[in-house]
Amino acid sequence: MQHPPLPLTHDLVMIGGGHTHALVLRKWGMNRLAGARLTVIHPGPTAPYSGMLPGYVAGHYDRDALDIDLIRLARFAGARVVAGYATGIDLGRREVLVEGHGPIGYDLLSVNVGVTSDMPSLPGFAEHGVPAKPLGPFATAWAAFLASDQPPEVAVIGGGVAGAELAMAMAYALLGRAGSRVTLVDNAKALSVLGLAAQAHIRTAMDGLGVKVIEDAKILSVGADHLNLSDGRKIASRFTTGTAGARALRWLGDTGLELNDGFITVDPSLRSSDAHVFAAGDCVHLSASPRPKAGVFAVREAPVLYHNLRAMMTGDPLRRYAPQNDYLKLISLGGKTALAEKFGRVFAGPLMWRWKNHIDQTFMQQFRTLPAMKPAEIPALHTVGLPEAIGDKPLCGGCGAKVGRASLRRALQALPETTRADIRALPGDDAALLLTGGVRQVITSDHLRAITHDPALMAHIAAIHALGDIWAMGATPQAALATVILPRLTPALQDRTLGEIMRVAGEVMAGAGAEIVGGHTSVGDEMTIGFTITGLCENDPITLAGAQPGDALILTKPLGSGVLMAAEMAGLARGEWVVAGFEQMTRGQAKAAQILAVAHAMTDVTGFGLAGHLLGMCVASGVGATVDLGRIPTLHGSVELAISGVQSTLFADNRALVANLPANGKAALLFDPQTAGGLLAAVSPDQAKACLCDLLEAGYGAAIIGVLTDDAARISLS
Repeated sequence: MQHPPLPLTHDLVMIGGGHTHALVLRKWGMNRLAGARLTVIHPGPTAPYSGMLPGYVAGHYDRDALDIDLIRLARFAGARVVAGYATGIDLGRREVLVEGHGPIGYDLLSVNVGVTSDMPSLPGFAEHGVPAKPLGPFATAWAAFLASDQPPEVAVIGGGVAGAELAMAMAYALLGRAGSRVTLVDNAKALSVLGLAAQAHIRTAMDGLGVKVIEDAKILSVGADHLNLSDGRKIASRFTTGTAGARALRWLGDTGLELNDGFITVDPSLRSSDAHVFAAGDCVHLSASPRPKAGVFAVREAPVLYHNLRAMMTGDPLRRYAPQNDYLKLISLGGKTALAEKFGRVFAGPLMWRWKNHIDQTFMQQFRTLPAMKPAEIPALHTVGLPEAIGDKPLCGGCGAKVGRASLRRALQALPETTRADIRALPGDDAALLLTGGVRQVITSDHLRAITHDPALMAHIAAIHALGDIWAMGATPQAALATVILPRLTPALQDRTLGEIMRVAGEVMAGAGAEIVGGHTSVGDEMTIGFTITGLCENDPITLAGAQPGDALILTKPLGSGVLMAAEMAGLARGEWVVAGFEQMTRGQAKAAQILAVAHAMTDVTGFGLAGHLLGMCVASGVGATVDLGRIPTLHGSVELAISGVQSTLFADNRALVANLPANGKAALLFDPQTAGGLLAAVSPDQAKACLCDLLEAGYGAAIIGVLTDDAARISLS
């Protein structure tokens, strides 16, 4: 007997995608906890691994090698990712404050945000320096410096192990460049945390790479091309970075949690002074056994944090974390050589680098090759054709979950013709025209099966998607009714989820000039969000009919959201592609619709793909079209995924609509269902270039992709 989906009862929110949280997410994906909803808040789609940073700086690894793809990892764990900076925690309301996003409620919270090496008290550093942490911005800045024509002069502030590693890596990367100079500056004695033998070996390595070490020196200020020391010396530097001491993120100081020098104080179970807040990694102070900031502790905290977060939601006892007294230090020496130290014993050479590289690659490999998710099991006793109906991949969300156009057309043909004088049917268009007291009003309805676990993001996408029909007809949005289906949730989680949805939906509608005036909610197997919207037309609406031979075809958004979301569900899409795709889906089309108000015909490209919607325009207008495939803009990664064979579940139905067109490579995106896609407009040739210039100036990724012809209802490629 099949059971309905189990209700969600607890919100577990994780701030940060550091090493500890990344490992927790992987373990969670291997053994999910029924009833728990997982949310990860992180500024971007990836989280860099600090262990490989010196190797990247030296040129031994490319940029991608550093990054853990949090989007793929979260999909594996069944978690939602909120891309944004956490700026605070409201312990009383149990909410996380996120920049550019509404508050996110939690029942249980975990913090793993790392540290910064910013030096706000050092004059000029904020303007001219690049802190070594967070790692992502540092890596980007270093790549830009290497690609520039600036003099190769570098200064590293802080003579600890991290500073020495960076200085040697930078010196190695700059070998052979005329005038290269790397200086390591410390206000005390460098490398003091290491034993004498390790210190001597590293100093020899730095000397061999030309790194100048200045100790017992006070820095007065940082300039654009130099450091000012208290003794009057100026140290030339066009790239100044800092590793001098880990600093806690400032917003932690306003949370009300017990802190030690700005770091969250945790007990041996990694629980903070608030029973509902845990923390791990460099952002914590281990009250029972203080330890230095080192990645090895963050990694070893992961199993304890994973157990304790689950135990808090299952009622099981908590475990204690007992850090080791000493730990293996593997230190890169610039080239492919390294030093290992533990308990005062030192080993160095290429073999140590190979060992370090093996450890680092093994750590990263567990995130690059996530276990394949098992397909849903089919009962042993089932009807003929059930496996074929299920297919070989999960049902897509968004517009990829639409009913095929052929089935929809047959169903609509059975409806009687409109007889009311105040309703004008617009065959093929998604909106109808209502005539009330001389006022022209269009009305449309649309809803989407969720393509993301984030209710707020899904509400934003669904609202933009539904507004597309209004904008495509040249109307101004007026009023909206929301239709929301939530999965089974406890009353508290229902309140949180519905609150997020309606807050975002209200903001999007208000931004478009409309107001939400009501709607309907219900509970189902999965989240679905939709809107019925009315719009006002000053003039007759722009429809599918009216296009003329010779008109230019303008598309306002890139294609590829269907294949991108299908790949994301299967864990095949890069996180940066997914985030860029979401950014396009949440881009409104109000300004584009104003620019294209001169169009002879217009539609929005959604579920039936570019080819299907263009065919609808051609049939309604009695024209044909020639499309230049090379000019069609596409989302990052979509062509690559299409070439590899990734398709939406609606692809075959869309392909059947325009069977004469090729469907391989980039051409496959012609049949890709688009969620919150762009406008497709037929514009007279004498106005097309001006419209395109205005669209580009307004920030749209628009293009003229073809021309209409006399060859009625036929689409071809040029």
